Amino acid sequence: MTIQEELNTTVRDLVQPGKGILAADESHPTIAKRFKAVGVESSEDKRREYRSLIFSASGLGEFISGVILFEETLGQNSLDNVAMPKLLASKGIVPGIKVDKGKGALVNAPGDEITFGLDGLEDRLEIYKNQGARFAKWRDVYHISDTLPSRQAIEANAEVLARYAAICQSLGIVPIVEPEVLIDGNHTIERCAEVSEAVIREVFHALYRHKVQLEHMILKPSMVTPGKENPKASPEEVATATLDVFRRAVPAAVPGIFFLSGGQTPEEATINLNAMNSMGPQPWELSFSYGRALQEPAQKAWAGSLDNGPEAQAAMLKRARLNGAARSGNYRPEMED
Repeated sequence: MTIQEELNTTVRDLVQPGKGILAADESHPTIAKRFKAVGVESSEDKRREYRSLIFSASGLGEFISGVILFEETLGQNSLDNVAMPKLLASKGIVPGIKVDKGKGALVNAPGDEITFGLDGLEDRLEIYKNQGARFAKWRDVYHISDTLPSRQAIEANAEVLARYAAICQSLGIVPIVEPEVLIDGNHTIERCAEVSEAVIREVFHALYRHKVQLEHMILKPSMVTPGKENPKASPEEVATATLDVFRRAVPAAVPGIFFLSGGQTPEEATINLNAMNSMGPQPWELSFSYGRALQEPAQKAWAGSLDNGPEAQAAMLKRARLNGAARSGNYRPEMED
């Protein structure tokens, strides 16, 4: 299979109606925080146990087209001693991998951050591909205030995302491009829209400069919402503001926009996605790539005990099914019961 055929096949498999992507790529500090919330100490064995349970849920492949894995998980076996990527593939789910190396301060731009990990990326991607990964994910973050993000941060992060995406495609790996405009703060929904449009426009300028094939990538942005210190906007307000920005800034060649949940509750993330898909057809598929908004109920049900495995799997499957319904605007709040 040629590189172009690999890219085509992976995009087709990821952007399926009624399906989205599970982000199970939490770093060790992040998953330790999630586990602590349910009374579980994070260890390699416990991380393996939990992820093996949710990946093994019967019927998961009906609503999940891909899973983003952490590097540790990509090399682990399930509780049934099957390599995690093979377990997912057996369910018709595409294995993917988080490849950035975290973020830190952007020099001479107080309050802004930049993501690391381009050094050695090509070599790492070749290893990940041999382990079964067919797509990758890279996250950059943007803080909002009256003055942030700076122009320097917008341009620097866009350049990094484009370089990462170009390297991925050169190896036949579909890049998920994740420019996350953070929900932290007291900004208005209008300010979030202003920043989001500036960020997305600059990302696509950089992707064009680096000759990234838009047909062979997926965009993973945040929804346009007020800062979490402000009252929440209605689903219709979130949907309208988000679609206004993306219609102006995202080329129609992009096959799918897979939103991150970014601090929303599981129910809010589903309702807001449903509101967007209720507003008629768009140039791209509107889907989900949620982490906590898919997994939080499963983690609470599991609570560190294998005996709770069936309950954890049922909770995972429920949220996947509800978000699958939101993909076509068919979610209804009464379905939560």
